[in-house]
Amino acid sequence: MTATVPSLTDVTDKSKAQGVVVFVCRSCRAEADPTAEPRAGATLAQSVSALGQDEGITVRSVNCLANCKRGLSAAIRTQDGWSYIFGGLAQDDAADLLVGARLLENAPDGLMPWRGRPDSLKRGMVARIPPLHHTEETP
Repeated sequence: MTATVPSLTDVTDKSKAQGVVVFVCRSCRAEADPTAEPRAGATLAQSVSALGQDEGITVRSVNCLANCKRGLSAAIRTQDGWSYIFGGLAQDDAADLLVGARLLENAPDGLMPWRGRPDSLKRGMVARIPPLHHTEETP
């Protein structure tokens, strides 16, 4: 985390993260050494899972997020809410993903705020996906 990013406990109370899930691609390879085992994605998934367990955030590793050209990838979603896909992550971005999960979980409009988002989640955002039953008036 960077110095400008709030800690997990600063973002919110741990008891409020019940509807957020962080998915980490465990099959992502390290760009510097694509044959390395364990894979970089698996290492990131393990780190996020360990931190998530301590913080009460559900973390699941998935076999592939199909974002291979963008390096280590993860998704954060809320129950019946918006989902975010991130790429270009590093193995030491586990805490950043949990800060993002807290921000999303506590966003009154269901959108992860830009302010307070770790740099890795600002520069690595691939997509924001609306909830399944999202309706928006068109002009």
